[in-house]
Order: sequence, then structure tokens, then C-alpha cells
Amino acid sequence: MDISNILVTGGSVEEMERIIKETDIFGKKQWRFKAEEDVIEEDFYWADTYVAFAPTKNFTFGNIKWVHSTGAGVDKFLDRLDWKDDVLLTKTICSFGQRIGEFSLSYILKDCQHHDTFRELQTEKEWREDVPVPLAEKTAVIYGTGNIGQETAKILSFFGIKVYGVSLSGKQKEHFDEVYSTGDENTEILQKADYVISTMPLTEKTRKMFDYTFFEKLSGTGFINVGRGASVDSRALLDALDKGQLKFAVLDVFETEPLPETDTLWSHPKVYITPHISAVTTPEEGTECFLDTLINIDEGRDLTNIVDVNRGY
Repeated sequence: MDISNILVTGGSVEEMERIIKETDIFGKKQWRFKAEEDVIEEDFYWADTYVAFAPTKNFTFGNIKWVHSTGAGVDKFLDRLDWKDDVLLTKTICSFGQRIGEFSLSYILKDCQHHDTFRELQTEKEWREDVPVPLAEKTAVIYGTGNIGQETAKILSFFGIKVYGVSLSGKQKEHFDEVYSTGDENTEILQKADYVISTMPLTEKTRKMFDYTFFEKLSGTGFINVGRGASVDSRALLDALDKGQLKFAVLDVFETEPLPETDTLWSHPKVYITPHISAVTTPEEGTECFLDTLINIDEGRDLTNIVDVNRGY
């Protein structure tokens, strides 16, 4: 594939422009760095490559033959666009797994070490023991066994947590004790799970997959969603919290972002909300991944970050 004209846009466009201009490859290509609101239709007929976190409102394929997402998720592209078969789609792969693994571990430790309990006891000036639980006595089930899920499993298993995986294919992966396919999960494992972590991409198969039926399989489980908000039925989640099927829920992603002020999730005592920060791509990381992909395309190397548009990830 011959790449010549590259259109870069999105919230980090100024930082990406600064970084790219300092590289040797800058002088070898034609570039347009534009704020989203400044992108016009002609840009899509000039460019053969589009680089952004999401398509602009006026996006058209024009002469585009490669789209690179500066995020790990690509649902913003595939949900909004009727994808052309001859257009390559790649995504950003960087330290997402490490960051999400640490994010998840922090809430697991918070639970095992009884942070909330001791904060309440301190407020009441009450001296009462509540012995912490070792991580080696805990079991986690991770939905999504790609790069992010595997890295999360690696981090959790390092600390002795028993980790199972669930994926659409059920293919066995490193760092998991065992991997099951969706729809064929081991119900006994889910009932024993202390924590369920979703790193699932958003596809038609994963939309609202965490529903009433799913939560009924759990008992006193901590639920952490760092995948996609639309994979969770919020009403079912709140019901599961009230019934004790879930001990708590950590939600970093939501179907609508920012989360509306009127949403009942804000005020539920067992819900912890973070504003989609479990794995923020820095401009440096995003640019590095894009440039690595560009160089690999120029040199005809195999790409490890191609998106299967039929699967959605």
C-alpha cells in the first residue's frame, strides 16, 4: 500500500503534529493537521490516510484507503460508518493492558484490604479488627482475552489471584488458568468469582451481554467494567447490586459519556465511577503506535494491530 497524504485530526492533533514534525518521516509524506471542526470534504479526497480517535461528523471515505484509530476501541468508526471492504482499519496498541491491569488491581486491593470499612470505623472512632484477605485466595474472571485482557491476567496472576478468561472464541491464552467461550462459561466458576472484569470490545454480540441473566449467575461479586459501557445493561446492574449478586461495581465506561447528571448510577452507594481514565492514551504513545504502523506499511511488514471489521475488534 502506497501512503502519501495523511490527514490527522482529533483532540490531540496539536501534540501529534509537534511530535511528528520532529521525526524523519515527516519530510517523506504530505500532512494536514486539522482541528475536527476545520476538516472539510475536500480533505478526504486529498488524503489516502485518516488518523483520529473517531470520524468527524462530515466524514466520507473519499480517497481514504487506511484509517488509524488513536484509541484501542474502534466502535466509533464501525458503528457510524458503512465500512468499505477495501479500506484498512488499524488501532492503537500501547500500554493499555498495563494501565488497565493496575486500575483493576487497585480496586481489588481496596476490597481485600477493607479500605472502606476502616474509613468508616475511623470516622466513628471505633477500634475493630477486620482482617484483610490475601489475594491468593481470590478468583477473577476476565471477559476479553486480547492484549488488554492478557496483560490484566498477567498482573493479577502475578499476585496469586486465580484468573479465568472468557472470549468470543474460547481460544486458550497465556496467563489464564482456562479460557471459556461466551455462552459456554462455566457457571460454577462465575458463582465462585470474587471479581468479574470486562475488557470486551463493543460488537453486536457484546452489546448488553451483561444483563439480568448474566448477573443472576453471580453472588457477592465485584464487577469492573473497563471495556465498553454499552456492553452492560445498567438497570440489570443496579438490580444485581440491590440483590447482593454484586458486591460493588467499578464503572470506567458508559453508554453515554459524560454520564448524565440525572443518572442513578452517580448516587448508588456500591458504585464507583471514574471518567474513562483507566487507560488514557498519551499523545506520545498514540503517535508512536501510528508511526510504527506507517513504517510497517511502507516496508511491507505484517501488522499486529489490524481490526477485523466483521468481528469489530
